Amino acid sequence: MANEKPKQEVTTKNNDHINLKVAGQDGSVVYFKIKRHTLLSKLMKAYCERQDLCQK
Repeated sequence: MANEKPKQEVTTKNNDHINLKVAGQDGSVVYFKIKRHTLLSKLMKAYCERQDLCQK
């Protein structure tokens, strides 16, 4: 243990975006890259439009 190197933290330069993977019940997968302040309702609207689903 004395010979172990300290773990280095991985930092990113740009923390403005989040990468999301949305998996549907039918097994379909849709990837999104959104900003941190994007509303969840906007994400749901985009997902429903891509999958031809009714949001309500």
